[in-house]
Amino acid sequence: MDVVLIDAGGANIGSVQYALERLGANARLSADANAIASADRVILPGVGAAGAGMARLRELDLVAVVRGLTQPLLGICLGMQLLFESSEENETECLGLLPGQVRKLAGGEGRRVPHMGWNALQQRRTDPLLAGIPEGGQAYFVHSYAAPVGDATLATATHGETFAAVVRHGRCWGAQFHPERSAAVGARLLENFLSDRLA
Repeated sequence: MDVVLIDAGGANIGSVQYALERLGANARLSADANAIASADRVILPGVGAAGAGMARLRELDLVAVVRGLTQPLLGICLGMQLLFESSEENETECLGLLPGQVRKLAGGEGRRVPHMGWNALQQRRTDPLLAGIPEGGQAYFVHSYAAPVGDATLATATHGETFAAVVRHGRCWGAQFHPERSAAVGARLLENFLSDRLA
């Protein structure tokens, strides 16, 4: 299977690539529109700010390419947030592939932002991406902004407030956590993304 990771400048790209290769996938890093459009699976990783992430996609002339993909697309961490209509972070217009606005997490007593560490996934809907992942399975998060719970939400997590941890709308999936750092849960999610069940 031909898997392309969009080279959008995220610091987690190398570790995502390595996690995919451990699962037997030929995972290529590319900013080439033709390579991305012709891949069997496309992953949009990302770490950092929404404004910078979208600026990088515009600089590479990839916004229309990503919006026009017909194969399965997985956004990871910031990559998931960029799939939404907008982000409160610097009032950034995003890709608009999922409805809603990403908003800053609220801090509070005993609640640090960024939300960093392991947290339980609570499943709301069944989906091939979550096959074999147990209710309450632990995943590793690092983020200050989060997507709202809505019709596209497959699983949630809670850090003071409940937010979308895994989403799907049509051919687009997203994981707010880092599957490449989430042990068995993360490996299973990536394995599911590569499987024929998503085709």
